[in-house]
Amino acid sequence: RMEKRINKFRGWLPRKPMKFDNDRLPDLEENESFTAPFSRSRIHHFIIHNKDTFFNNATRSRIVHHILQRVKYEEGKTKMGKILKNSIRTHGADNHRHLLYECWAWWGVWYKYQPLDLVRRYFGEKIGLYFAWLGWYTGMLFPAALVGLLVFLYGLFTLEHCQVSKEICQANDIIMCPICDQYCPYLRLSDSCIYAKVTHLFDNGATVFFAVFMAVWATVFLEFWKRRRAVLAYDWDLIDWEEEEVKEEIRPQFEAKYSKKERMNPISGKPEPYQAFSDKYSRLIVSTSGIFFMVIALLLTNLGKLVTHNFAISFCMNNQPRTESEWENSFTFKMFLFQFVNLNSSTFYIAFFLGSGCLIDLCMQMGIIMVLKQTWNNFMELGYPLMQNWWTRRRLRREHGQNAKAGFPQWERDFNLQPMNAYGLFDEYLEMILQFGFTTIFVAAFPLAPLLALINNIIEIRLDAYKFVTQWRRPLPSQAKDIGIWYGILEGIGILSVITNAFVIAVTSDFIPRLVYAYKYGPCAGQGRAGEGCMMGYVNASLSVFRVSDFERRSHPRTNGSELFGEAVKYCRWYRDYREPPDSAEPYSYTLQFWHVLAARLAFIIVFEHMVFAIKTLIAYLIPDLPKDLRDRMRREKYLIQEMMYEAELERLQKEKNEKKKKDRVHHKEWP
Repeated sequence: RMEKRINKFRGWLPRKPMKFDNDRLPDLEENESFTAPFSRSRIHHFIIHNKDTFFNNATRSRIVHHILQRVKYEEGKTKMGKILKNSIRTHGADNHRHLLYECWAWWGVWYKYQPLDLVRRYFGEKIGLYFAWLGWYTGMLFPAALVGLLVFLYGLFTLEHCQVSKEICQANDIIMCPICDQYCPYLRLSDSCIYAKVTHLFDNGATVFFAVFMAVWATVFLEFWKRRRAVLAYDWDLIDWEEEEVKEEIRPQFEAKYSKKERMNPISGKPEPYQAFSDKYSRLIVSTSGIFFMVIALLLTNLGKLVTHNFAISFCMNNQPRTESEWENSFTFKMFLFQFVNLNSSTFYIAFFLGSGCLIDLCMQMGIIMVLKQTWNNFMELGYPLMQNWWTRRRLRREHGQNAKAGFPQWERDFNLQPMNAYGLFDEYLEMILQFGFTTIFVAAFPLAPLLALINNIIEIRLDAYKFVTQWRRPLPSQAKDIGIWYGILEGIGILSVITNAFVIAVTSDFIPRLVYAYKYGPCAGQGRAGEGCMMGYVNASLSVFRVSDFERRSHPRTNGSELFGEAVKYCRWYRDYREPPDSAEPYSYTLQFWHVLAARLAFIIVFEHMVFAIKTLIAYLIPDLPKDLRDRMRREKYLIQEMMYEAELERLQKEKNEKKKKDRVHHKEWP
């Protein structure tokens, strides 16, 4: 393309110290030129300096794969197919695989930009876009991680000034009711002093700001990724690929099932198998009903996980999509839905159903997921292929004996590596999309989530690169112009995160009850301010009184508290509740403060959601999908193409005119 500039190492860290030397990858230099789909009949129109390097590695692999799928491999027979052999080398000469190892997959270059153009040339556009998206996501986590860390530090620095924590730590005379029936003892409120301080680290005045920030961040991330993807699609000649170059072949499973029914393709004009309307939508209804049933089963119980997973696969296959892209999108959405519900059901239960004021429990759950689960995933992601390849080498040494000591050819060693997952990049995307969900959906409860995600992703990029280059067989390169249905899933998670964070702040957090007390019931009521001094007496006002003699027989504690307090306990305090005292006219009924808090919670949810969605919509509107410089380059390209076509047409007409004049002169001379 005219005036194309290949940005080799756009990545996720500051530019200057992170680039490779210009002479490291000399074969990536590209001259400015127009591009078009290659045709052998028009080979004279293409500038070919070297036939061996005219097509990049990924394109050559696709051509060879296409030929081998159709060539006869036994003389005199009609059998067709291919023998899977890889002739690439990891080390030795500076081929693309070796360069990728040195400049990308080696752990020593973790701080360098990713050579995305080289990744695309070797592995194809689909894998190149995955690593481009992963790098972009990791880079966007830097501001989110910084703000989340500042929110945590704010809670740490204001800990000593928190009036609520002070009152809890000094409440030696407040006796709390047992937290379970019969076997749990009475406790002093001051025993939960550390718990209260830790809660303040994550539940403080900056929590609401951070929730809004992360909702806006998710929108900015997606909008700027669209711009980044557009630049890559232009640089990699994929802008018009879908319309001009791709011919979606019918899936063999679809063709086998519906080969008896054919209709004319309105585009190609050729007959092809088709699925009747009634059959298609009956299968869709059955599949959707099955998915809904299994999601409900996952939410109700954890005992059916294995059974549900097995049924999921069958339901995914029940509906027969026509093309590979339709099948991939259908499979991706269904499997993501199962995994998302399965992994998030416990988190949603803690956040909204376990009980009010369980923010620290939700925080602990998030910490375990973001630290332990991610560490285990990384260990298994690299450890499993390493162990499998080690076992394969050991088995081959035993089978070949002395011959194995001499070593196998490189292509045979590559062939003995582990094949890529049968579902392609599904597992890689799924891991990162689920992490994106944990980072945004409950970020109000755990502001350190973006920081932990950032640390994990810096490792993940090199871990995936090392796995692709050294532990897996080279997958068949394939083209793509975007990340497919995953973008829609990311948008859905962004919307869900706004809703869940609004409910976490309003229901799970103590933010709204504190605000209502400060403005309505505290020492500063009616004064229009809500500092820490306005929170005096909040703890005592938020704990209802309960008469011990009113315990049901099956719930009455086995201890009367005399061993701890010196005398039998007559009254204890409920955990964060607004009830009338037992001696009032309506004992244990809700107080007016309860209804004020409930109304404030509902109002906050409505205001928060509408405000954040308005901001998200405004940002999405203000950020164009195409950068201005790219739009100008595309317009200039079209202008130059029109100019060239105009000049070519003038040249053709002039040539025809000259030939006509020449013929006229010859005819005139020959006339007697």
